[in-house]
Amino acid sequence: MKVVKENSTIDVDYEGRLEDGTLFDTSKKEVAEKEGAYAEEREYAPLHVQLGNGSLIKGFESALIGMEEGETKTVTIKAADAYGESKEDLSRTFPKDKERDKELKEGMMLMVNVEERQFPARVLKVTEEEVTIDFNHPLAGKDLTFKLTIIKIEE
Repeated sequence: MKVVKENSTIDVDYEGRLEDGTLFDTSKKEVAEKEGAYAEEREYAPLHVQLGNGSLIKGFESALIGMEEGETKTVTIKAADAYGESKEDLSRTFPKDKERDKELKEGMMLMVNVEERQFPARVLKVTEEEVTIDFNHPLAGKDLTFKLTIIKIEE
């Protein structure tokens, strides 16, 4: 039986949920549709990834090690091993540009360009004069539960 090891290349199906059971991501179209989280522009397929290259959160990768092809398990990953704790110093307040920022609303998600890279950010507060933006990852500070199924392990 094939077993996932460090540096293995695998295909894995997953369902990611918040502590309250809300689905935040999945590789399965039927799960996304059933839970009202389907995104038409998204391709739903098992995640094809090589472990050890830094593309997965620490806890997700650790949970995969030792699993066998065809095995399914559910794991809870603490925030520290997922997207880290939420950091207050990653919130910034900027003067509001009346023209550019007129559509901003509290809770809105944005993609912000920083040094030619894009980062998700959330609008925390909008006043007549200022806009406060949170640059923490949207899942920072949250424990995450994943249902994982190993579809294929490449030799």
